Amino acid sequence: MAGFLIKRLLQALFVVIAITLLVSFAVRLTGDPALMMFQGGGGSMTEDDLARIREALGTDRPFFVQYVSFLKGLVTFDLGRSFTGGTSVSRLVGDALPATLLLAFISMFVSIALSIPLGIKAATSRGKAADQAIRIFSLIGLSFPNFWLATMLVLLFAITLGWLPPSGMVGMSSYVMPALTMGVILTATNVRLVRTAMLDTLQSQYVMVARAKGLSESKVLYKHALRNCAIPLITYFGLQFGGLLGGIVVIERVFNWPGLGTLAFDAVAARDYPVLQGVITVLSLLIVGINLLVDIAYGLVDPRIRTE
Repeated sequence: MAGFLIKRLLQALFVVIAITLLVSFAVRLTGDPALMMFQGGGGSMTEDDLARIREALGTDRPFFVQYVSFLKGLVTFDLGRSFTGGTSVSRLVGDALPATLLLAFISMFVSIALSIPLGIKAATSRGKAADQAIRIFSLIGLSFPNFWLATMLVLLFAITLGWLPPSGMVGMSSYVMPALTMGVILTATNVRLVRTAMLDTLQSQYVMVARAKGLSESKVLYKHALRNCAIPLITYFGLQFGGLLGGIVVIERVFNWPGLGTLAFDAVAARDYPVLQGVITVLSLLIVGINLLVDIAYGLVDPRIRTE
């Protein structure tokens, strides 16, 4: 097990270095931040003015020198300073990270809480009205763009009914609409996965033996069948949570959410390289860490993997 973890950690390190290198190169293709900062201040500009700004920002150095400097800072959790405000990037990311993580966890919880019972119900009612209704709901959910569903929820619950705040983070009620938006979209996919996994498992011999022993249907479904089909579900849910962190930027913009997505969007608009590098690096570390936890969870769910 120790050898497996070391191997996975080395792979994760390689992935993080590759991602940060690619991002560091790509963001510099968007334009010169010195030029944008000078234009934002108004007035005429000369090459000497731009050169002084580039020297102050550190963008006059060769690309790999800047990248190695970024990696050295990363080891000490120093992600540099923002070009636009001079604020520590570590502080900006630290302030925005809890809002994004909590929203992602609540959205994932909503999705799992809906998809597991709905998927089991669809599997046990195969071909019946309940199964058809759940599959139609899943198909409709897959057809909804997340920004459209978010806009409709704002129109209904915030503007028409006035029950919830339309944007920002002003309390727990602010989590309802963004979490519901992401949760419904994720449930549309997850419920089909749970249904397929349960259909395969319910035809297994150990399920028939459990029923022949006189065990209750709920114990057969949740203790035996669901646990034995949990490996693909854990895999997909873990990967989906990583994708959720990366794709939550649209929802954060719609609801003006003070998270990493909004921070990254503003950094792209301002060509703020350190902030964008910091956000993507932190997201990459989170996603790699989640994948590692998924691998460890295999052994906890299935003793055969732990034994191997």
